[in-house]
Amino acid sequence: MKKSKKYVEAAKKIDKHQLYTKEDAVKLVKETSVTNFDASVELAMHLNLDTRKADQQLRGAALLPKGTGKTKKVLVIAKGEAAKMAKEAGADYVGDTDLLDKIEKENWFDFDVIVATPDMMPTLGKLGRVLGPKGLMPNPKTGTVTVDTKKAVEEIKKGRVEYRTDSFGNVHILIGKVSFSEEDLLANLVSFVTLIAKSKPSVVKGTYIKNISIASTMGPGIKIDVNSFDF
Repeated sequence: MKKSKKYVEAAKKIDKHQLYTKEDAVKLVKETSVTNFDASVELAMHLNLDTRKADQQLRGAALLPKGTGKTKKVLVIAKGEAAKMAKEAGADYVGDTDLLDKIEKENWFDFDVIVATPDMMPTLGKLGRVLGPKGLMPNPKTGTVTVDTKKAVEEIKKGRVEYRTDSFGNVHILIGKVSFSEEDLLANLVSFVTLIAKSKPSVVKGTYIKNISIASTMGPGIKIDVNSFDF
């Protein structure tokens, strides 16, 4: 695939063989953005995990201190008090079987995240074949199956991100936008990498975090020295 002129110019600023400090990497990711829009900044981590084993699969949610720069639309499936609390917390859509019917019959997906109370999960589970492949199925591990709908909605709106390892042991998340200050990008980067470091399964031997890199949308990747973090 032919790289754009802008990409080629941006790539010249980066030494592919060098491991940069987290501070230099954040500076470079802003300098090497090649899009005309406010690009996202993505963090990728490669971990020494055998994800075929249940005790080596990482999945969860992280609340980034500076948010992601992206506002997510939240659908809450709940009744009574939990539904009321979700509305007050700023959920975009709140309902129960009416909205599940809408998803099933009208193929309606005008939302990014579903939060559900545990009592609604049996009904919601019937839509597993539709929601599962889209990554929309609520899960207790990511805080999206909960009685505390208020907290869940507030955190998602503030910039909570869900993560899970793929079959190769990689984790990808957005840590902000190119327009963020270096300090804000750095705060999100450190917060997430520290969380992953603390989540190391006890069975893992040897080097746990193999490599870390960040890149802007369509921009070149920048490798970060794991030793520049204080764990």
